[in-house]
Amino acid sequence: MQQSKYKQFLANMTSECFTTPFGESLPYRLYTPPNDRINGLIPLLFFLHGAGERGLDNTAQLIHGVGSILAYLQSSGTAAYVIAPQCPEGMQWVNTPWDALAHTMPEYPSLPMKLVLELIAQKLKELPINPDRIYVTGLSMGGYGTWDALQRQPDRFAAGVAVCGGGDAQMAKKLKSIPIRVYHGALDNAVPVERSRTMVAAIQAIGGKVTYKEYPEVWHNVWEQAYADPDLYPWLFAQRRKVKQTRTIHPS
Repeated sequence: MQQSKYKQFLANMTSECFTTPFGESLPYRLYTPPNDRINGLIPLLFFLHGAGERGLDNTAQLIHGVGSILAYLQSSGTAAYVIAPQCPEGMQWVNTPWDALAHTMPEYPSLPMKLVLELIAQKLKELPINPDRIYVTGLSMGGYGTWDALQRQPDRFAAGVAVCGGGDAQMAKKLKSIPIRVYHGALDNAVPVERSRTMVAAIQAIGGKVTYKEYPEVWHNVWEQAYADPDLYPWLFAQRRKVKQTRTIHPS
Protein backbone atom coordinates (compact mmCIF):
# COMPACT_ATOMS: atom_id res chain seq x y z
CA MET A 1 0.00 0.00 0.00
CA GLN A 2 1.33 3.42 -0.98
CA GLN A 3 0.52 4.92 2.41
CA SER A 4 3.17 2.77 4.06
CA LYS A 5 5.71 2.88 1.23
CA TYR A 6 5.56 6.67 0.99
CA LYS A 7 4.68 7.42 4.61
CA GLN A 8 7.52 9.92 5.02
CA PHE A 9 6.27 11.96 2.07
CA LEU A 10 2.54 11.75 2.83
CA ALA A 11 3.21 12.96 6.37
CA ASN A 12 4.11 16.34 4.89
CA MET A 13 0.55 16.93 3.71
CA THR A 14 -1.69 19.00 5.94
CA SER A 15 -5.37 18.20 6.51
CA GLU A 16 -7.61 21.00 5.25
CA CYS A 17 -11.28 21.61 4.42
CA PHE A 18 -12.74 23.92 1.81
CA THR A 19 -16.08 25.43 2.84
CA THR A 20 -18.38 27.71 0.88
CA PRO A 21 -20.71 30.38 2.31
CA PHE A 22 -23.57 27.96 1.56
CA GLY A 23 -22.24 25.31 3.93
CA GLU A 24 -20.83 23.06 1.21
CA SER A 25 -17.54 21.44 2.15
CA LEU A 26 -14.75 19.40 0.60
CA PRO A 27 -11.94 17.87 2.68
CA TYR A 28 -8.51 17.86 1.08
CA ARG A 29 -4.84 17.29 1.75
CA LEU A 30 -2.30 19.94 0.84
CA TYR A 31 1.39 19.49 0.17
CA THR A 32 3.45 22.67 0.50
CA PRO A 33 7.10 22.52 -0.63
CA PRO A 34 9.86 23.61 1.76
CA ASN A 35 10.26 27.38 1.99
CA ASP A 36 13.73 27.26 0.46
CA ARG A 37 12.24 25.80 -2.73
CA ILE A 38 9.58 28.47 -3.17
CA ASN A 39 11.14 31.09 -5.38
CA GLY A 40 8.49 33.08 -7.19
CA LEU A 41 5.37 31.44 -8.59
CA ILE A 42 5.27 27.63 -8.62
CA PRO A 43 3.01 24.91 -10.09
CA LEU A 44 -0.15 23.41 -8.61
CA LEU A 45 -1.15 19.78 -9.23
CA PHE A 46 -4.63 18.50 -8.39
CA PHE A 47 -5.05 14.77 -7.78
CA LEU A 48 -8.49 13.12 -8.03
CA HIS A 49 -8.83 9.70 -6.41
CA GLY A 50 -10.93 6.68 -7.37
CA ALA A 51 -14.29 5.43 -6.09
CA GLY A 52 -12.83 3.18 -3.41
CA GLU A 53 -11.23 6.10 -1.59
CA ARG A 54 -14.39 8.17 -1.06
CA GLY A 55 -15.35 9.26 2.44
CA LEU A 56 -14.77 11.94 5.06
CA ASP A 57 -11.60 10.70 6.78
CA ASN A 58 -9.39 12.95 4.60
CA THR A 59 -6.87 10.13 4.39
CA ALA A 60 -8.09 7.38 2.05
CA GLN A 61 -7.51 9.49 -1.06
CA LEU A 62 -3.77 9.17 -0.46
CA ILE A 63 -3.70 5.38 -0.96
CA HIS A 64 -2.83 5.45 -4.68
CA GLY A 65 -0.77 7.85 -6.77
CA VAL A 66 -0.09 10.71 -4.39
CA GLY A 67 2.93 9.09 -2.76
CA SER A 68 4.63 8.61 -6.12
CA ILE A 69 4.05 12.26 -6.97
CA LEU A 70 5.51 13.51 -3.69
CA ALA A 71 8.47 11.13 -3.96
CA TYR A 72 9.30 12.62 -7.35
CA LEU A 73 9.06 16.18 -6.06
CA GLN A 74 11.40 15.31 -3.21
CA SER A 75 13.99 13.44 -5.26
CA SER A 76 14.05 15.92 -8.14
CA GLY A 77 13.97 19.07 -6.04
CA THR A 78 10.90 20.25 -7.92
CA ALA A 79 8.78 22.83 -6.10
CA ALA A 80 5.02 22.40 -6.48
CA TYR A 81 1.83 22.45 -4.48
CA VAL A 82 -0.22 19.23 -4.53
CA ILE A 83 -3.87 19.13 -3.53
CA ALA A 84 -5.76 15.86 -3.09
CA PRO A 85 -9.46 16.44 -2.33
CA GLN A 86 -11.72 13.65 -1.07
CA CYS A 87 -15.08 12.98 -2.69
CA PRO A 88 -17.84 12.13 -0.17
CA GLU A 89 -19.28 8.62 -0.12
CA GLY A 90 -22.18 8.21 -2.53
CA MET A 91 -21.03 11.07 -4.78
CA GLN A 92 -18.85 11.17 -7.91
CA TRP A 93 -16.49 13.60 -9.58
CA VAL A 94 -18.72 13.15 -12.64
CA ASN A 95 -22.32 11.98 -12.50
CA THR A 96 -22.13 9.20 -15.07
CA PRO A 97 -21.91 5.37 -15.00
CA TRP A 98 -18.32 4.13 -15.08
CA ASP A 99 -19.04 1.03 -17.17
CA ALA A 100 -20.86 2.80 -20.00
CA LEU A 101 -19.10 2.97 -23.37
CA ALA A 102 -19.84 6.70 -23.73
CA HIS A 103 -21.44 9.63 -21.93
CA THR A 104 -22.43 13.21 -22.58
CA MET A 105 -20.87 15.70 -20.20
CA PRO A 106 -23.59 16.82 -17.77
CA GLU A 107 -24.61 20.45 -18.16
CA TYR A 108 -23.56 21.18 -14.61
CA PRO A 109 -20.65 19.68 -12.67
CA SER A 110 -21.32 17.36 -9.76
CA LEU A 111 -21.13 19.04 -6.36
CA PRO A 112 -17.64 17.63 -5.61
CA MET A 113 -16.35 18.79 -9.02
CA LYS A 114 -17.93 22.21 -8.52
CA LEU A 115 -16.06 22.52 -5.22
CA VAL A 116 -12.79 21.35 -6.82
CA LEU A 117 -12.99 24.11 -9.43
CA GLU A 118 -13.86 26.70 -6.78
CA LEU A 119 -10.97 25.49 -4.62
CA ILE A 120 -8.54 26.01 -7.48
CA ALA A 121 -9.77 29.58 -7.87
CA GLN A 122 -9.38 30.19 -4.15
CA LYS A 123 -5.84 28.81 -3.99
CA LEU A 124 -4.80 31.04 -6.86
CA LYS A 125 -5.63 33.97 -4.61
CA GLU A 126 -4.02 32.55 -1.47
CA LEU A 127 -0.81 30.89 -2.65
CA PRO A 128 2.09 31.89 -4.95
CA ILE A 129 0.83 29.65 -7.76
CA ASN A 130 1.87 30.07 -11.37
CA PRO A 131 -1.46 30.35 -13.23
CA ASP A 132 0.20 28.95 -16.35
CA ARG A 133 1.30 25.77 -14.55
CA ILE A 134 -1.86 24.21 -13.12
CA TYR A 135 -2.24 20.48 -13.75
CA VAL A 136 -4.88 17.85 -13.02
CA THR A 137 -4.60 14.08 -12.82
CA GLY A 138 -6.79 11.29 -11.54
CA LEU A 139 -7.47 7.57 -11.67
CA SER A 140 -10.66 5.60 -12.37
CA MET A 141 -13.46 7.80 -11.00
CA GLY A 142 -10.76 10.47 -10.81
CA GLY A 143 -9.84 9.74 -14.42
CA TYR A 144 -13.39 10.70 -15.33
CA GLY A 145 -12.95 13.75 -13.13
CA THR A 146 -9.77 14.71 -14.96
CA TRP A 147 -11.49 14.67 -18.33
CA ASP A 148 -14.44 16.58 -16.88
CA ALA A 149 -12.29 19.31 -15.35
CA LEU A 150 -10.32 19.76 -18.58
CA GLN A 151 -13.51 19.95 -20.64
CA ARG A 152 -15.21 22.45 -18.31
CA GLN A 153 -12.24 24.78 -17.91
CA PRO A 154 -9.84 24.16 -20.81
CA ASP A 155 -8.28 27.60 -20.39
CA ARG A 156 -7.37 26.86 -16.77
CA PHE A 157 -5.04 23.88 -17.16
CA ALA A 158 -1.57 23.53 -18.63
CA ALA A 159 -1.80 19.72 -18.90
CA GLY A 160 -3.74 16.68 -17.73
CA VAL A 161 -3.07 13.02 -16.97
CA ALA A 162 -6.13 10.76 -17.20
CA VAL A 163 -5.72 7.22 -15.82
CA CYS A 164 -8.37 4.59 -16.73
CA GLY A 165 -11.17 7.13 -17.07
CA GLY A 166 -13.40 8.53 -19.79
CA GLY A 167 -14.71 11.81 -21.13
CA ASP A 168 -17.18 13.18 -23.64
CA ALA A 169 -15.66 12.66 -27.09
CA GLN A 170 -17.91 15.39 -28.50
CA MET A 171 -15.95 17.86 -26.36
CA ALA A 172 -12.59 16.95 -27.93
CA LYS A 173 -12.36 20.28 -29.72
CA LYS A 174 -12.08 22.03 -26.34
CA LEU A 175 -8.99 19.96 -25.55
CA LYS A 176 -7.03 20.48 -28.76
CA SER A 177 -4.41 22.79 -27.25
CA ILE A 178 -3.98 20.96 -23.91
CA PRO A 179 -1.15 18.40 -23.62
CA ILE A 180 -2.74 15.23 -22.21
CA ARG A 181 -1.36 11.83 -21.26
CA VAL A 182 -3.72 8.87 -21.04
CA TYR A 183 -3.15 5.45 -19.44
CA HIS A 184 -5.37 2.35 -19.54
CA GLY A 185 -5.08 -1.39 -19.07
CA ALA A 186 -6.38 -3.44 -21.99
CA LEU A 187 -7.95 -5.99 -19.60
CA ASP A 188 -9.77 -3.37 -17.49
CA ASN A 189 -13.04 -4.91 -16.25
CA ALA A 190 -14.28 -1.80 -14.38
CA VAL A 191 -13.83 1.06 -16.86
CA PRO A 192 -13.90 -0.13 -20.49
CA VAL A 193 -10.63 0.51 -22.29
CA GLU A 194 -12.74 1.93 -25.12
CA ARG A 195 -13.31 5.01 -22.96
CA SER A 196 -9.66 6.03 -23.28
CA ARG A 197 -9.31 4.83 -26.87
CA THR A 198 -12.32 6.89 -27.96
CA MET A 199 -11.10 10.08 -26.28
CA VAL A 200 -7.59 9.68 -27.68
CA ALA A 201 -8.89 9.03 -31.20
CA ALA A 202 -11.18 12.07 -31.06
CA ILE A 203 -8.34 14.36 -29.96
CA GLN A 204 -5.91 12.91 -32.49
CA ALA A 205 -8.47 13.45 -35.25
CA ILE A 206 -8.35 17.22 -34.68
CA GLY A 207 -4.59 17.40 -34.30
CA GLY A 208 -4.53 17.58 -30.49
CA LYS A 209 -1.62 16.93 -28.16
CA VAL A 210 -2.42 13.56 -26.64
CA THR A 211 -0.15 10.61 -25.77
CA TYR A 212 -1.62 7.20 -25.00
CA LYS A 213 -0.09 4.25 -23.18
CA GLU A 214 -2.13 1.05 -23.12
CA TYR A 215 -0.84 -1.96 -21.18
CA PRO A 216 -1.96 -5.27 -22.78
CA GLU A 217 -1.67 -7.44 -19.65
CA VAL A 218 -3.00 -4.97 -17.06
CA TRP A 219 -6.46 -4.85 -15.51
CA HIS A 220 -8.06 -1.86 -13.78
CA ASN A 221 -5.11 -1.02 -11.53
CA VAL A 222 -3.09 0.58 -14.33
CA TRP A 223 -2.36 3.48 -11.97
CA GLU A 224 0.52 1.40 -10.63
CA GLN A 225 2.23 1.65 -14.03
CA ALA A 226 1.05 5.19 -14.79
CA TYR A 227 2.34 6.91 -11.67
CA ALA A 228 5.57 4.91 -11.82
CA ASP A 229 6.26 6.02 -15.40
CA PRO A 230 9.69 7.72 -15.13
CA ASP A 231 8.92 9.99 -18.07
CA LEU A 232 5.61 11.27 -16.67
CA TYR A 233 6.63 13.86 -14.11
CA PRO A 234 9.44 15.61 -16.02
CA TRP A 235 7.01 15.92 -18.93
CA LEU A 236 4.13 17.13 -16.76
CA PHE A 237 5.99 19.84 -14.87
CA ALA A 238 7.55 21.13 -18.10
CA GLN A 239 4.14 22.05 -19.53
CA ARG A 240 2.96 25.66 -19.65
CA ARG A 241 -0.49 26.95 -20.41
CA LYS A 242 -0.69 28.58 -23.82
CA VAL A 243 -2.07 32.02 -23.11
CA LYS A 244 -4.32 33.28 -25.87
CA GLN A 245 -2.99 36.40 -27.51
CA THR A 246 -5.45 39.23 -27.94
CA ARG A 247 -4.95 41.51 -30.89
CA THR A 248 -4.64 45.20 -30.08
CA ILE A 249 -6.02 47.53 -32.71
CA HIS A 250 -4.40 50.94 -32.67
CA PRO A 251 -6.32 53.91 -34.05
CA SER A 252 -4.86 55.33 -37.23
